[in-house]
Amino acid sequence: MRDKTQANSAGPGDRLIRAGAVVFFIGALATLVTVTPLFLGATPFPTYMYLLSMLMGVGFLLAGAGLVRSVAVGRRQARAAAAER
Repeated sequence: MRDKTQANSAGPGDRLIRAGAVVFFIGALATLVTVTPLFLGATPFPTYMYLLSMLMGVGFLLAGAGLVRSVAVGRRQARAAAAER
């Protein structure tokens, strides 16, 4: 039996993984910007910049949730295919 999903279509969890990657990289950029003045001996940024750095963890969690969702759907499909036999 052939899978009816297109090769270029987004599967379940793919959007969460992509969104998590984007949020992670925004957090990584904020971390680099926040830490740079500490190495240069300049005035540190305000607290909200350090809070933006927390986006790295949020992005990681989003991507992990998307991965778990994708794996769960794949397992469900495998069980359904095995039950049809």
